[in-house]
Amino acid sequence: MSLSIGIVGLPNVGKSTLFNALTNNNILAANYPFATIEPNTGIVAVPDERLAELAKLYGSNKLLPATVTFVDIAGLVAGASKGEGLGNKFLANIRQCEAIVHIVRAFHDDNVIHVSDKIDPRDDIEIINTELILA
Repeated sequence: MSLSIGIVGLPNVGKSTLFNALTNNNILAANYPFATIEPNTGIVAVPDERLAELAKLYGSNKLLPATVTFVDIAGLVAGASKGEGLGNKFLANIRQCEAIVHIVRAFHDDNVIHVSDKIDPRDDIEIINTELILA
C-alpha cells in the first residue's frame, strides 16, 4: 500500500514543478494560474538498501519496494471552501490524501504571476490554512 501525499498551495507557486522533480514526470508547469485542473498522480519507489538483504534472508524471489504516491492538486484560492475557483473539487482531492505538502512562494520575480499580485508568504500560508480548516 502506498502513502498518498497531496501537493497543495496557491495557483502558480511551483506545485507542478515540484511534482515533476519528485516523480520524474513532465506535466505542464506553466506561468499562469490553474494550469493544472485535474490532479496529476505519480508513484515513486522508496529506495531501501535493506530490501535485497531481507529478500535473500527470507528466500523471496520478488522485491517489492514501498512506494509514495504524489498528487499534484490544482491551486486553491481564498474562498475555495465556499466554491471560489474550482475549490470544492480541489478540496475533495486533498481529502483523499493521507498527508499534504504545502508549497509557498517566497521569492519575487516580475515574470512569474502571483494570484494576489503581491508576494506575502505569511498571507499565502494563512489563505491555504483557512481553506483547509473550513473544508
